[in-house]
Amino acid sequence: MHKITDLRSAFPYEKSHLPSYPWLMAGPLDRKRIHIVGLGNVGQNAAVALRASAGETISRIGIYDTNQKLVSRMDIELNQILSPFSKTRYPEVKVLTENDLFDCDVFLLCAAAGVPSVGEETQGDVRMAQFEANRAILAAYAAKALREDYKGLFGVVSDPVDLLCEEAARFLHPEQVQGFGLGVMFARGAYYAAKRAPSDPRFSHFLQSGRVYGPNGRGLIAVNSISPRFYDSQATDKLTNLTVGANISIRALGYRPYIAPGVSSVALTIPEVISGNWNDSACFLNGIFFGARNRLTPTGIKWEKDPLPDELFYRLRESYRRLEKLKEKVTVQDRS
Repeated sequence: MHKITDLRSAFPYEKSHLPSYPWLMAGPLDRKRIHIVGLGNVGQNAAVALRASAGETISRIGIYDTNQKLVSRMDIELNQILSPFSKTRYPEVKVLTENDLFDCDVFLLCAAAGVPSVGEETQGDVRMAQFEANRAILAAYAAKALREDYKGLFGVVSDPVDLLCEEAARFLHPEQVQGFGLGVMFARGAYYAAKRAPSDPRFSHFLQSGRVYGPNGRGLIAVNSISPRFYDSQATDKLTNLTVGANISIRALGYRPYIAPGVSSVALTIPEVISGNWNDSACFLNGIFFGARNRLTPTGIKWEKDPLPDELFYRLRESYRRLEKLKEKVTVQDRS
């Protein structure tokens, strides 16, 4: 049987670690500064949820967008999220300028361009259609982070997360980059598994031993259970199709899907990351960025060591190779 760390890319890479991880909490009083760039739908929902729930781990939420009226609105709205009857700690909200974007522990890029309107989706992967436009945005901020010798975590929320992480790693250390899109994919898998569990017990183990792997779009695998006893390939196929198609289900109702991504992939995941807890996100795995359950320790990223059923591992290897081919395609285009 294999482990997730047995996945290895043909791309050359160095097995090195950063000397320190300043975004990792050293103790309960070590609250972190989070800066959000891009206050679109996902960025707004992430900021709201962080303000309401993450005061024990976050001391400040910095907000920045090219739309100054939107920034002013969010400054007012976020500071009005407060309960006078509880002992909840609320992060400070700070309006950022270009000069202090990287005066933080965690930088989150939520800016996006070219998001298809409802009804204007192409037949391809919506996330991939955004790549070139979002790549230019990301490269500008990653280059600025490099110039300013930024040492914190560079978080990628914009789509496609995995490929944009690769772009960020061209400027920064790979272990300094992390992609946040997988949290909502697990939540979607849990939603559909719970709906089917009463009539099909194969889905009843998802919350305990279910997992999501790969990109947060085409190529994702939502596993009904990684336990050799309960893993079922047909149930995994069904759950994968439902999870990947969740975006389409929301769009079919006439809405863009952004509430759950902003909350599950960002606001509920970031506190776990900086606390050193297990989370679902994309990190640098032996040559490329791949989504799986991981946690940060003072010596670097640790991946789950659970042995995987052989059939599942081979499926993960195909997903891994698909991302590897996408990276190669982008690299070849850059050279031409």
